[in-house]
Formats: sequence, C-alpha cells, structure tokens
Amino acid sequence: MTKRITRHNERGVSNLGWLQSRFSFSFAEYRNPDRMGFGALRVINDDRIAPQSGFGTHPHRDFEIVTVVTKGAVTHADSMGHAFTLKADEVQHMSAGFGVEHSEHNRDPKEWLELFQIWFFPAQRGITPAYQNKRFDPELRHNKLALLVSPDEAEGSLPIAQDVRLYRGTYDQDTTLVYRPHGQGERGVYLLVIDGRVETLEETLNTRDAIEVAGTDELDFNLAAGTDILLFDVPMH
Repeated sequence: MTKRITRHNERGVSNLGWLQSRFSFSFAEYRNPDRMGFGALRVINDDRIAPQSGFGTHPHRDFEIVTVVTKGAVTHADSMGHAFTLKADEVQHMSAGFGVEHSEHNRDPKEWLELFQIWFFPAQRGITPAYQNKRFDPELRHNKLALLVSPDEAEGSLPIAQDVRLYRGTYDQDTTLVYRPHGQGERGVYLLVIDGRVETLEETLNTRDAIEVAGTDELDFNLAAGTDILLFDVPMH
C-alpha cells in the first residue's frame, strides 16, 4: 500500500482577481512534475469566480469533466447546444470526446461562485461528446456517501466514460466510514476534505487537505461531525 498527503497550503495557487484557484495537480501556471495526477484522476481545481465573471468560450478534448458546485450558480453553454445554470447541490458531467467548446460564467451580481472542476482521463479517446447534469438532494449524502458519477449509472449517478466513481458525503455526527474500492485491477482512493476533519492511516486531515491511497482492499475513515468530503475511486493504470 502507498499513501500520500497533500495539505491545503501545499496546493498550487492562482489569483487573477476575478478567478481565485487552488490546484491539487499541475494546471495552468502551476507546474509540478511530482503532481501530475493520480491514476485516471488528472485535475481537481478548487475555484472561486467573482460576480459577473467567468470563462469565455474555450475548447476541450479527450477528458471527462465533472463540475461540483458548492456555492452560487454557474451558467454553462457549449457547442453541442446545451445551455444550463448549475446551482449548489447540482453536478455536471461533460465528455469532451473528439472536441467540444464551452463557456462558464457567474451571472450573479453580488455572490461569488465556488466549485470544483474535476478532470479524468477517458477510457477511450475520440468518443462522441456528451453532456448531462443532475441535482442531488442533500439528504442523499446525509451521514453517508452519495454516488455522483459512475460508469454504470449506479444509484442514480451520472454516467461517465471511465471506470471511476465519485462520491460526496456530509456528516453532522462522528462517523466511521469503511470503504472498499470497486472495479478491476489496481485501484486508488483519493479523499478530499471540503470542510471538517478526517482521521485515517494515522493521519489527521483538516479542511482542504487530501490523501491518496493505492494498493489496498479496504480503508477506514473516522469523520468528525461537521465534515464534508469528496471521495474518488479510480483505476491506477
């Protein structure tokens, strides 16, 4: 088994004024050859976007892109003809496939937008682009894991073209979570603490800390009351 801890203040930082970002892995101006991803997981960007600001139309190709909104609302438009405003507790998945262009904006006049932009390598390159979004009732993740994306749409999750599973859990009581990775071959588990405190493998993780673990069949996480997490289950090869 291997493990690695990333503390909140060890992530890459970008501040463009209208866009404030923390990068878990190399992205944009943050270049770190030791932080190029974790298995099929390539990008986790922790973004804050100012009111009436956003990303103009730009291209993507051959990535599975998931957006998890935690505060505010993001307005998405793409070259496939989709236009949608995604709010907190809603999740978007886009297969960039052989190529797609899209834009993302915070149209609110006062409130900052907060979200996670997550990219996975696809299982196959050059597929047809696709788009889905869905609201997940907060009750689904109340003191348990809610499955947001999966390759087989299990538990009402959004479909994704890679053997990955992304969960979110929000806990208002102390909880022990036992997690067993899914899928074939070597698997990796990446846990990001959105808020709160998690203890695992003799490590204590606080808000925006993360741990990546590979080569184990089971993990125990002790979560303190007030904890909100994202958990990624990914193939390592």
